[in-house]
Amino acid sequence: MAKNIQSLERAAAMLRLLAGGERRLGLSDIASSLGLAKGTAHGILRTLQHEGFVEQDQASGRYQLGAELLRLGTTYLDVHELRARALVWADDLARSSGESVYLGVLHQQGVLIVHHVFRPDNSRQVLEVGAMQPLHSTALGKVLSAYDPVAHSEVVEAERKAFTPRTVTGLEDFEGLLDLTRARGWAADVEETWEGVASVAAPIHDRRRMPVGAVGITGAVERVCPSGELRGELVAAVRDCARAVSRDLGAGRF
Repeated sequence: MAKNIQSLERAAAMLRLLAGGERRLGLSDIASSLGLAKGTAHGILRTLQHEGFVEQDQASGRYQLGAELLRLGTTYLDVHELRARALVWADDLARSSGESVYLGVLHQQGVLIVHHVFRPDNSRQVLEVGAMQPLHSTALGKVLSAYDPVAHSEVVEAERKAFTPRTVTGLEDFEGLLDLTRARGWAADVEETWEGVASVAAPIHDRRRMPVGAVGITGAVERVCPSGELRGELVAAVRDCARAVSRDLGAGRF
């Protein structure tokens, strides 16, 4: 019978330790908890950090789980399952809002549209399933950037192009928008990506409360923001839809 590889066992034990208890742990805490010499523990942590599975806080020197591990952890959720869970709720949102509905997920430093419900007014529209949207300017992208650590890392490191005069490109201002998104639970795009177009989006979570996508509506500014402000009932409808899909994925009540 083949023997287990000790270094892998130790790395797995280290990740489990970081996944529970304190948010961040120091080298001494990790070594003593696992019964390892500091040098051995440091070597494993350095390798995990290089691969993105562990991150080290520069100020305190303590360690925590890294964004790459979080990204891998969400791959169990097939995009088709997410779409299947959202179908009925997205249709309902389109009917109640009178606007187009989009379901998006993080993909290759952008937002991949995996489901699109046409605006229910019989106007000529183009199906946008498979299209990519930017992370930094769209409502869907801001939601993903605010709640998904991998999306946040990618949008911070990437060039944030100005699509219109309203696009926020400065890092400090953009981080402020993400703080606002997390505080209120939704994001907006009012002519930041396309002139004359406004959007509202909210996050979808799985049973572990991990962000797996975002759902939102998009429409003409004069309909979505008739008096210069986003219509409150549209924001509420989008958030209700996101909560409903999240519940169907096992996230419980938000």
